[in-house]
Amino acid sequence: MRLGINLGYWGAGMDADNLAVAREADRLGYSVCHAAEAYGSDAATVLSWVAAQTERIDIGSAIFQIPARAPAMTAMTAATLDSLSGGRFRLGLGVSGPQVSEGWYGVKFDKPLARTREYVEIVRRAMSRERLSYEGAHWTLPLPDGPGKPIKLTVHPEREEIPLYIAAIGPKNLQQTGEIADGALLIFFSPEHAEETTLQHLRTGREAAGRTLDGFDVCPTVPMALGDDIDALADIFRPYTALYVGGMGSRKQNFYNALAKRMGYEKEAEEIQEKYLAREKDAAAAAVPRQLIDSTTLLGSVERIADRMQAYADAGVTTLSLTPAGFTLDERLAALRAGAEAVERAGLAE
Repeated sequence: MRLGINLGYWGAGMDADNLAVAREADRLGYSVCHAAEAYGSDAATVLSWVAAQTERIDIGSAIFQIPARAPAMTAMTAATLDSLSGGRFRLGLGVSGPQVSEGWYGVKFDKPLARTREYVEIVRRAMSRERLSYEGAHWTLPLPDGPGKPIKLTVHPEREEIPLYIAAIGPKNLQQTGEIADGALLIFFSPEHAEETTLQHLRTGREAAGRTLDGFDVCPTVPMALGDDIDALADIFRPYTALYVGGMGSRKQNFYNALAKRMGYEKEAEEIQEKYLAREKDAAAAAVPRQLIDSTTLLGSVERIADRMQAYADAGVTTLSLTPAGFTLDERLAALRAGAEAVERAGLAE
């Protein structure tokens, strides 16, 4: 099992710290450094900055938001980053959510699965450097009855095929991801619930494409905190979990809330959402079960984290992307080093 690092969102006074984390992950032999975007920093700029100041570690978008870019623009960006980094780029895509898609980008959040499928087809076609033409329900290239003509990408990526990942949570999205992508970017992944919530759907998609999960990268992002008091460590992630389970999306369309329910926390997920949407954020955080946090994070000593890493590997995870907690750079770097030590202790390091 490989290790990754997720820098999250750039900014908030942590720019220099994030770069130091990326450099240390590179030195320690981490496989990939991910950067995210929502409605602040964009991932492409961050990844180019990181790539310029690291040597071996891959750089990955987790994610580029589909409503933010035309598919051909995403292909251009991916090809450029792969070329500039010497073949170290991994393209992660996702539809974001209705609030960001419609509120920030002005793009209707409808038919996300069909839009994703067409988007991936166009991106792959453009990155293959064939002349780009496409007729779909959501995109038509070139536009009919106009001056447009099929155009070929002029940038040569370092590799013939850039690995393509999709952020997926729901069963149908997971199934489609297994069918059309090279890997899945996951969140709130619990080894104890992996088969019923995630892997069976990915496997169904792979089978639809005539493939197996062999070679498919199962890549969850997992928060991590070092210490002896597990309850206190779990409390660190209560606001984070409450935000996603209670406040992301809308009352009717919250993918993370639905995932918590599929994991068996139906009553708790409803309570968290009710309190969060009522702006009772502290109460929502207090309602998060400790077991939900413990099963979707890495908490405790190096030995305990090593045991949990083994559980992730046994559940089918192939890349574990860590988000180390810490109020200071030293704390984050210590967690990063502990992650490398833990994967070694578990006998999982590649």
